[in-house]
Amino acid sequence: MRLPAGRKARLVAYVAEAEQVTVTQLAEHFHVSPDTVRRDLHQLHNEGLVVRTHGGAVSVDAVAGAEKKLDVRLQMHTEEKERIGALAATLVSSNSVLMLNAGTTTLSVVRHLSRLHDLTIATNNLRIAMEVSPKIVREVYLFGGSVRHVGQATVGPVRFPSPSGRDLQLRCDLALISVGAVSARGGYSTSNLAEAVMMGEMMERAARVVILADSSKFTDPLFAQIAELDRADYLVTDAEPLAELAEALEQAGVEILVAEADSHRGRQAVAE
Repeated sequence: MRLPAGRKARLVAYVAEAEQVTVTQLAEHFHVSPDTVRRDLHQLHNEGLVVRTHGGAVSVDAVAGAEKKLDVRLQMHTEEKERIGALAATLVSSNSVLMLNAGTTTLSVVRHLSRLHDLTIATNNLRIAMEVSPKIVREVYLFGGSVRHVGQATVGPVRFPSPSGRDLQLRCDLALISVGAVSARGGYSTSNLAEAVMMGEMMERAARVVILADSSKFTDPLFAQIAELDRADYLVTDAEPLAELAEALEQAGVEILVAEADSHRGRQAVAE
């Protein structure tokens, strides 16, 4: 059953104003059952109008905490990100299907894929979609949703509809995810709740997950958790984590790949 247009508009407006809501709050406000709210939120999420979260929803425009513009972040830790990008690129094989999120480190990865061919890339990163070389890709797909100019990215559901209107089942060989923080206690996190949901969805669709984070990201957890540590297969970084985090990553089964400063290629990883 489709969501009535009037209730749809009121619900989207309410979420946009509140930025973050729970199922219980919506059920009480609109005098409907929690099950009805869950169905409504599922439909609105699929339409890219809200972002579904565990127990509620968030506005696609909600930003938790201050964020730097992409053009500013491109000037920060540039050498470290280039080394990380070069090392992470060695995990990618030709004919692979990749998902990459928004961020400056994922841009660095793409710049180091020139040796490959016939890649399929799905991303919410507007810069990747514009800058990737046509020589290395078979197809590039851009996830839809609200455009966040500060990050030059879209934010919405990780989905593509078929001509019949049904969502296509998406899978990828490798998800390369640039995160805001890596912590023994909080796993992988970021400051934006809507982006955290999207990054988590990309990871769920991946056969293997590569987390990209320079050592400045080894900090306390940020506002929104993306996933626990064990959801990733690799962490590609520029320096060895300190003991607590290193032990937590080892226990979680995450292989740490360090792009050494004194090596152009860092620690070599062989693509499977």
